[in-house]
Amino acid sequence: MSNNSSNKLSRRAFIRNSSIAGGGLIIGFNLLNSCKPKVVADAAVDLASLDYNDFNAFIKIADNGAVTIFSPNPEIGQGVKTSMPMIIAEELDVAWKDVHVVQGVLDTKNYTRQVAGGSQSIRFGWDALRETGAKAKHMLVSAAAARWGVDPSECSVSEGVITNAAGETLGYGDVVKEAAQQEVPEEVTLKEPKDYKIMGKDAANVDIDEIVTGAPLFGLDYKTEGMVYATVARPPAFGRKLVSYDDSKARAMPGVIDIFTIGEKLRGLLEEEPRITNITSDSDKVVVLAKSTWQAFKAKEALEIEWGEGTKGESTEQHDKILTDLLNGNKFETRRSDGNIKKAFAEADQILERTYESPFLPHNCMEPMNFYANVTDEKVHLAGPIQTPEGTANFTAKLLGRDIEDVHLEMTRMGGGFGRRLYGDFVLEAAEISAKAKKPVKLVFTREDDMEDGIYRMAIKYRIKAGIKDGKVTAYHLKEAAINSNMYGLIPNFFPAGAIENYQVDTANYDSNITTGAWRAPYTNFLAYAEQSFFDELAELMEADKIQMRLDLLDKVNPEEDERIQYSPDRMKDVIKMAVEKSGWGTKPNGVYQGFVNYYCHNTHVAEVADVEIENGEPVVKKITCVVDCGIVVNPLGALNQIEGGVIDGVGHSMFGELTFEDGKPVANNFDRYRLIRMKEAPVVETYFIENTLSPTGLGEPTLPPAGGAVANAFKAATGNRLYKQPFTKTPELLKAPAKEIIG
Repeated sequence: MSNNSSNKLSRRAFIRNSSIAGGGLIIGFNLLNSCKPKVVADAAVDLASLDYNDFNAFIKIADNGAVTIFSPNPEIGQGVKTSMPMIIAEELDVAWKDVHVVQGVLDTKNYTRQVAGGSQSIRFGWDALRETGAKAKHMLVSAAAARWGVDPSECSVSEGVITNAAGETLGYGDVVKEAAQQEVPEEVTLKEPKDYKIMGKDAANVDIDEIVTGAPLFGLDYKTEGMVYATVARPPAFGRKLVSYDDSKARAMPGVIDIFTIGEKLRGLLEEEPRITNITSDSDKVVVLAKSTWQAFKAKEALEIEWGEGTKGESTEQHDKILTDLLNGNKFETRRSDGNIKKAFAEADQILERTYESPFLPHNCMEPMNFYANVTDEKVHLAGPIQTPEGTANFTAKLLGRDIEDVHLEMTRMGGGFGRRLYGDFVLEAAEISAKAKKPVKLVFTREDDMEDGIYRMAIKYRIKAGIKDGKVTAYHLKEAAINSNMYGLIPNFFPAGAIENYQVDTANYDSNITTGAWRAPYTNFLAYAEQSFFDELAELMEADKIQMRLDLLDKVNPEEDERIQYSPDRMKDVIKMAVEKSGWGTKPNGVYQGFVNYYCHNTHVAEVADVEIENGEPVVKKITCVVDCGIVVNPLGALNQIEGGVIDGVGHSMFGELTFEDGKPVANNFDRYRLIRMKEAPVVETYFIENTLSPTGLGEPTLPPAGGAVANAFKAATGNRLYKQPFTKTPELLKAPAKEIIG
């Protein structure tokens, strides 16, 4: 008999030594379809000779009981490389300290959602991940029971050790070979939350040692023998195209290998796939290949390029007028219409109408865009940081005229994404460069490339109008005007939908050359501020309590009668009430001003309260109290990181974030001209969870949208001024405290 708990090898030892056992069990399951019935797992194999590319999510158990769990989804900093294996390990019933986690590769045969986006990884994988662990445990217990000649129901498991009624024990490693011959069960019993030993407990990031010691993890770290470095000269402004170039000076510089253009394959792909709308330019681009990134960057600066004028350059001033004209016009698409808003407004005792404005925002990932590509006759090898590996692999295959089976894509950890790495334009560039150069290539963006040739959050304006009759909100009309795609288009059924009888949402947009796309918490990152600021002002007009007005509106919502409603009024009321209690709402001493917000997005209910104090005549955000209902919390430590990061990101961008354009080009192209929140400006974030046993929901994004509204409402309490534009520092005259506060 053996006990695998005696294997005290550290996590780092497992990472550095994958040949510690001679045989093992491999179990691979589709995380959405779970285990396929009557599938026999592979027989015992030499772990050192495993071809990891054959699987993208499975459990590997060695003869000595060592457990490896492969994490399928891209790790973007949201913690899924830790939390997804935790879910499997919980049901597998092994000690978390003995688990080694490995990033899976793209495998479309086993997975249907290897995506980092929308805060949906845990939500979509929850049931199947649990079943994956539970079914593996069932097979191991059945194997032990068969050896003992007892019924499996007489056996119990704790931390990878199986015990029978007589007190005999076997470690998972002792029965792994027999378990490999078991059929995968169709159904298993899953643990009750009260029995969790791993989930609900803090777990450190599985990559933390590598992150703090600088071990290779990120896309920029990826290297292969014979690899060369590439950088690309792109049009200096949106809408312009390459005319000619002189590379004589650049070719003479140290380390330069070759200079050529790309673009033809991409234009061919765009003709075949016109739905790819987030390609920054279909112009030819000039590529510099060199022995190092520095040599490539310096040679690019030496290129003499003539770019065509293209279409007339766009500017922020022009965008501002276009969006205002759209709001004043009548070219809208109605997204939801309840009741009769015209009649309700005509009968209203009072009407409040306000307009809210937000700018373009870049993603500003700490790790610039980069990707590795090696295109050969045998296969297309891709590796790097990407949020959408499957879609990117498919588009790459089409770009190169190859079968998707030829494409092998490895995911590295990402130094930020926030939606930018949903779009694989830089992967397509790397693949086209490698195919033309016939070399393994690492494409690397400069910071200026990242900001000047980005895919941005679009500039938006909202106009919100509400009607009041007999002290009640009887009409609500929201109009949205956006550059390119609309932000509100997918969420017309969030709060306050269902709470107001006469309710309508209309959207309009302007087609621009400037590429736009998802930015952290798409559709809600600005809307939450606009709507929640409006609710506060509406309560003031009605002379109503701000909290009670929101609760009264929620009392009117009946999701059973309106199946379109996506939020839970009861769960929303719970976060509101806890936020009021935990923040000390209305009980703060003089000199502390508070702002309240409640919001639902990415399937999660959140309430936030901002505490603001006056320093040197201006309001300063000191604290954010955040209450979250995200169902079961898999890893509290990781959850807190996501919540705090979202809040601080929301505060920072509402205060400072702005990307302006002149003649089709961003004015800021590096951090010396683009303002981000500083560490000393970050507020304390105090977090509370609503405890329940409901399935987990999104967490990477839901706390960002409410933050701007909480700050704006607190600033109003402190200064008496309402803020209608982001960033708030764009109107500094509204950030001045009253004279009495300055004197005080």
